[in-house]
Amino acid sequence: MVTSGYTDTKLLINGEWCDAASGKTLDVVNPATGNAIGKVAHAGIADLDRALDAAQRGFATWRKIPAAERAVTMRKAAVLVRERADSIARLMTQEQGKPFAEARIEVLSAAGIIEWFADEGMRVYGRVVPSRNLNAQQTVLKEPIGPVAAFTPWNFPVNQVVRKLSAALACGCSFLVKAPEETPASPAALLQAFVDAGVPAGVVGLVFGDPAEISSYLIPHPIIRKITFTGSTPVGKQLASLAGLHMKRATMELGGHAPVIVAEDADLALAIKAAGGAKFRNAGQVCISPTRFLVHNSIKDEFAKALVKHAESLKLGDGLAEGTTLGPLANARRVTAMSRVIEDARKTGATIATGGERVGTSGNFFAPTVLTDVSLEADVFNNEPFGPVAAIRGFDKLEDAIAEANRLPFGLAGYAFTQSFRNVHLLSQQLEVGMLWVNQPAAPSPEMPFGGVKDSGYGSEGGPEAMEAYLVTKAVSVMAN
Repeated sequence: MVTSGYTDTKLLINGEWCDAASGKTLDVVNPATGNAIGKVAHAGIADLDRALDAAQRGFATWRKIPAAERAVTMRKAAVLVRERADSIARLMTQEQGKPFAEARIEVLSAAGIIEWFADEGMRVYGRVVPSRNLNAQQTVLKEPIGPVAAFTPWNFPVNQVVRKLSAALACGCSFLVKAPEETPASPAALLQAFVDAGVPAGVVGLVFGDPAEISSYLIPHPIIRKITFTGSTPVGKQLASLAGLHMKRATMELGGHAPVIVAEDADLALAIKAAGGAKFRNAGQVCISPTRFLVHNSIKDEFAKALVKHAESLKLGDGLAEGTTLGPLANARRVTAMSRVIEDARKTGATIATGGERVGTSGNFFAPTVLTDVSLEADVFNNEPFGPVAAIRGFDKLEDAIAEANRLPFGLAGYAFTQSFRNVHLLSQQLEVGMLWVNQPAAPSPEMPFGGVKDSGYGSEGGPEAMEAYLVTKAVSVMAN
């Protein structure tokens, strides 16, 4: 077994790591054992005020640094993240539960995200607009919006921070993140790389504490000019409402319930490998995780058998143990939630083809589960399970599968498997999602948009589109004397 020490996590304010003014801390628990492995500082209002003041001063400094110089500093941070990938990944596995290999991929991809946005910051262009008066010059300028408040979840402790952080810094904004109390050490290690790379004091900040108290204080605060949140739809709606009340621009990456449409002509082996791998990644605790498997009736039974075989081949265990391919759920709440989902599915007529139960008495282990013949009334087909559960239903016509995929208010990600150009065209045009992957697992990259539609949020955390949320547009007209 790979082992690593786990250290307590402090607040990052004005470039320095510090305890909360009150001295209050919270326990951090390893989900594989249920044991406390460290503590995290719990910020109060006094700490938030210091962090806000630092963010304001950091913004005043950072916005005046040329984009090319900002890019150099960000690239230094990316180098440090790569060098420290193993140690950061071990911290993440201990506090979040995912297998070490998955955690390491997350950290390494973070370095790539930093680098892409560092370069993209040098492509924030304004424009010259021909004037109707030849004595006037009209220009359009792009400027950083100001200090950013970010709120990130525990399922991808580094990835969910780095997407927001990189776009904000590339545009010239300062960045204050309320990261998850359950998984504090890995995002702290990410921000340490930026501190060590030479980012000026106050440009990056990190706090932990009571989520409701922190969000209700930061969002209305006049220093904060931009809000970015990743999390559940109900909480996202509350924060978006608060941001709107105070005229704060917001990016919302909210819950999903991704459909997987497996057409009659699909490559079955590819569909199992791609969708099965994506389904059980991070124990299904992924906002873009495949959840509703809509399979053509002519291949439904064969698909179900193959997916069961794939699920049963996974090795459940501590994420730092050799050979583990499926770790525990991140917290005990998820175990309770999974048990409720399975019981509801059973009551509404579904068949539990494999799994469906907690494994062991210590830690948050839940068996990879495949449900067949799932009713449309079942909770799992209406609400995001956020766990290692795949639910299968059959269909006869592709149009019916598309209609079912669009039935719910969620519209984050979708998947499809088919060899027909006609089917691909129909799916591309009619599926109501922000991201669609055809004949492949989820393949998000920094240069592609990342976001949803409908109740899955608005705005993008990838591609050039992500930059717009951190910029304001200024029109300037100058008349010659």
